Amino acid sequence: MKILHGIGASKGIAIGKITLCLNIDNHIEKKTIIDVEAELARLDEAKKTSVEALNAIYAKALKRVGEANSMIFQIHIMMLQDEDFYGAIQTAIREEKLNAEYAVWQAGQQFSEMFSQMDDEYMRGRASDVIDISKRLIRNLDTRLANGLDSLSSPTIVAAADLMPSETVQMDKEMVYAFVTQEGSKSSHSAILARTMGIPAVVGLADQFNELSDGAEIIVDGNTGDVILEPDEATRTDYRAKQEEFIKHQQELKLLKGTKAITKNGVEMEINANIGHPEDVDLALENDADGIGLFRSEFLYMESNQFPSEEEQFIAYKTVLERMGGKRVIIRTLDLGADKQVPYLNLPHEENPALGLRAIRICLDRQDLFLTQLRALIRASAYGKLAIMFPMIISVDEVRQIKGLVEKVKNDLTKEKIPFDPHFEIGIMIETPASVMLSDELAKEVDFFSIGTNDLTQYTLAVDRMNHSISKLFDSRHPAVLRMIEMAAQSAKKAGIWVGICGESAADTSLTEFYVKIGVRELSVTPSAVLELRRAVQQIDIK
Repeated sequence: MKILHGIGASKGIAIGKITLCLNIDNHIEKKTIIDVEAELARLDEAKKTSVEALNAIYAKALKRVGEANSMIFQIHIMMLQDEDFYGAIQTAIREEKLNAEYAVWQAGQQFSEMFSQMDDEYMRGRASDVIDISKRLIRNLDTRLANGLDSLSSPTIVAAADLMPSETVQMDKEMVYAFVTQEGSKSSHSAILARTMGIPAVVGLADQFNELSDGAEIIVDGNTGDVILEPDEATRTDYRAKQEEFIKHQQELKLLKGTKAITKNGVEMEINANIGHPEDVDLALENDADGIGLFRSEFLYMESNQFPSEEEQFIAYKTVLERMGGKRVIIRTLDLGADKQVPYLNLPHEENPALGLRAIRICLDRQDLFLTQLRALIRASAYGKLAIMFPMIISVDEVRQIKGLVEKVKNDLTKEKIPFDPHFEIGIMIETPASVMLSDELAKEVDFFSIGTNDLTQYTLAVDRMNHSISKLFDSRHPAVLRMIEMAAQSAKKAGIWVGICGESAADTSLTEFYVKIGVRELSVTPSAVLELRRAVQQIDIK
């Protein structure tokens, strides 16, 4: 028996035998071809098959994991059809007389390396996507290189050097107990999908991965990140008990549907869901969220090749408000820039985009776009309980400028006799140290604060949250961050407005009691975490 240590990426415990997936990089042969046109025709056919498969995966993913998590497959289709990438493969076949499989592999490596060296975080994230679409093309060129996930004959634990998003989302929970990977991180697309789908996962085993072999029995503990190779009977018995306890816990959580998040001493919390698309409301309702605490409107922009019109946005916002049936829906105005780029916005290259033209700065710089979104939002307020939230605030002047634009839209709609609810709430995100230090003044201008702990942690600690080499320094429980949160909460309480948390640490149950104590009354998390958080609140007893 041996214990390997990785990163727990998705909670749960699995016991079973390994299916070791083929590492395609070790099986690509470099050949010289004679019939160039025939090879190009093979490539085109593989491309056609790949696009058809990606469209099918996208449709399947929509139902399983929602629009926000499915959008990656639309990006894959666009990348597959990119002239630079596909043209590089064709050129290698024509000029170097390479076989299509090797030409694809070569282009994939080159473009992946190019993306990984870029300054922009969003573009760096495309490196793994290029590898994903390259593997898909190669497997459609040579079916012998299939990874085996499509032909599993019995339930198993999948072990792979890495898993691409398209491979993860196709996993059948009845056939895949869990997966472990050599590479990857807790924030990778595959890890996020695993959590959404409820598949236990451990990633980042590094060199320890080489100790795994096909058919070997292992225990995967997605809670701790441990992988136990060839466990003895006592360990197996112990983990079966833990597994049953985890399943029982998940079933008990379902019993909390319809209950309130009220502490033992009578403090009521609102537990809301974060979503990125109208279709994600299904997950929020399924997990009995009290409302929507963060609708990331930028995804409407990121999944389009042009600015979404006022009518397109209005329909999206109206749909969410109607489906939530009078529960509060907080919609964040577009938060583009930094790691969320759209080509048609034509943002300038920046050495440090996280500190550059992003979020509200874009909105106030491009007021035509901002006014279009505000009109759509305020029109939608007639169909439910709307709250509008503005990100990346650093000054009172910004808030007053925003409120002036809101009043302009309200006046225009009144003149046009277009209905809206004049009593919708206006709030700001507290996610910069500047907004914390000015929180006493900002609180006088708005109806609520929502603390974005992801960026607040990044800016407070001067730690790039997308940089895995310093990820151990990114700590949302750091005393400096907690003091920032408490200061903002005190300012909100003094001004008589409510305050919530919508960053990742909202789901950290070790911080829940702290949030209750300082006056936070709303927490917004990924839909699957709603019931767990409700349970944590109900167990708090502050004397």
